[in-house]
Amino acid sequence: MSDRYTSVKTLKELVQRFCEERDWDQFNNAKDLAISITTEAAELLELFRFKTEKDIDAMLKDPVKREQIGEELADIFYSTLRFAQRFGFDLSDELRSKLRKNAKKYPIEKAKGSNKKYNEV
Repeated sequence: MSDRYTSVKTLKELVQRFCEERDWDQFNNAKDLAISITTEAAELLELFRFKTEKDIDAMLKDPVKREQIGEELADIFYSTLRFAQRFGFDLSDELRSKLRKNAKKYPIEKAKGSNKKYNEV
């Protein structure tokens, strides 16, 4: 199963089935899933803490470190999918909507090549 052939719907169903088999709906409320997303993102960030660009390049080439990074990404994605599945968010629609809003905030002619926030471009 790869990104190329897997739909978001399929992934949400996998997460749902995994959780329902374990009777985890009772623990997967909006607050706790939001906390989970943030906690897992912090764990990903911790892997990069105090690292130089050279260190990071080496980490991304090291199979053990790359696996750790992938596991944290998967944890974030899992929590995001679970939140969306439990509370009826269509992630594809949400992403498209957010990109449309960001396109207005960051017009190409002003934002291209810049990392300034929308109120500074």
